[in-house]
Amino acid sequence: MSTIFTKIINREIPAEILYETDRVIAIIDIMPIHYGHALIIPKKEYRNFLEVPEQELGELMTVAQKVARSLVKTFDLEGFNFFANNGEVAGQSVFHFHIHVTPRYPNDNISFHLNLKKYAEGQMKEVADRIRGNIQ
Repeated sequence: MSTIFTKIINREIPAEILYETDRVIAIIDIMPIHYGHALIIPKKEYRNFLEVPEQELGELMTVAQKVARSLVKTFDLEGFNFFANNGEVAGQSVFHFHIHVTPRYPNDNISFHLNLKKYAEGQMKEVADRIRGNIQ
């Protein structure tokens, strides 16, 4: 699969590394939403969130939290976004799972344009029942 992240992990191309463990690396995003935008990446290649083994999720979250705390302190932030795109339709462009942590500022002109829906009578329970039936 060898992605740009694998090349960074293997030190084949340069990156600004913020933090690193045996299984996770955190770097500065080369195309940031805001300066300080960081990526938290498992060192093993997993195409998306669903492929990451459960035993590795905890360390990814721990590193993401450490980086987020550092961003808040460094930039005196009131907030930040924490997200991961999974699949091309969701905006994923590098198919090596990664978590974004990006600073947010008042009036920064970044918005998520949502078309919120409403459930019809009984529809929410029907949808929830279907989901519950597939949780393993």
